[in-house]
Amino acid sequence: MPQSQSSQKLRIGTRGSQLARIQTDMVQALLSRAGADCEVVAIKTSGDRIQDRTLADAGGKGLFTKELEDALLDGRIDLAVHSMKDVPTIFPEGLGIAALLPREDPRDAFLSHRAKSLMELPKGARIGTSSVRRQAQVMRTRPDLEVVLLRGNVDTRLAKLDAGAFDAILLAYAGLKRLGLGARATSLLSPDDWLPALAQGAVGVEVRMDDARTASIVAPLNDHATAVAIACERAFQSALDGSCRTPIAGLATYANERLQFRGEVLAPDGSDLVAAEFDKSLGADAVIRAEVAGRELGLELKPRAVRWLAK
Repeated sequence: MPQSQSSQKLRIGTRGSQLARIQTDMVQALLSRAGADCEVVAIKTSGDRIQDRTLADAGGKGLFTKELEDALLDGRIDLAVHSMKDVPTIFPEGLGIAALLPREDPRDAFLSHRAKSLMELPKGARIGTSSVRRQAQVMRTRPDLEVVLLRGNVDTRLAKLDAGAFDAILLAYAGLKRLGLGARATSLLSPDDWLPALAQGAVGVEVRMDDARTASIVAPLNDHATAVAIACERAFQSALDGSCRTPIAGLATYANERLQFRGEVLAPDGSDLVAAEFDKSLGADAVIRAEVAGRELGLELKPRAVRWLAK
């Protein structure tokens, strides 16, 4: 049964990877500063165990969250910390996001010892990624390159690059920065021509919706601008395909009550894409309006992308 609401200690669930622990430490530090007594509970997820195939082939989104959500539902933990790009757009009944930390730089990073940029890689070079989105983007931009599956934590991926197993790899810059490895990025891919994963760079805190005490303690951590942008991006993804089996990319930015968003769906082989964008003023109820706008754009784009969407 879930822990009593009168208990004072908050148990924070996290994956065991170094990056997940750093993101959890960020949340714990903020909660501790607010006077909350916390302990961290590390839980191994399916995504951590499966290393021999892409996440899409292994089952899509949810592989990094299911075990954490199970622990939330049965009361072993009170909150879970997630990289939002890994979180399915539909939550298990009774769970939801109570706060989003300020978003880190959402761009993808190009890392290589052979070239300064993706365009400078020699023909036939091996580039590593586990993302169907990045694979499609590489194949669209540089169809002459060999895209090779690369799984594992950031240290493992960097070690393989350094050992010469790959000529280049692609990683989320946000993760590198949080690990103190931002300097390892050879170059950054501009969102103007290389959109990142939806919700990339955002960290969310998930709770049981009937746990009013935990939700109230976590709520002050929420960054409004991030919440607006992520609401748009996740609604766009939900309208198209809530899994990670379709190459979908997009980025929303929110400032001065204006929301800008551009999203795209790519053919898995990179041969084609469809894209759409908007720039609009939101006014009051910005999170709700952003969600509606993202969903509407996704539904508008869906008929043009339906042949590529995961069944």
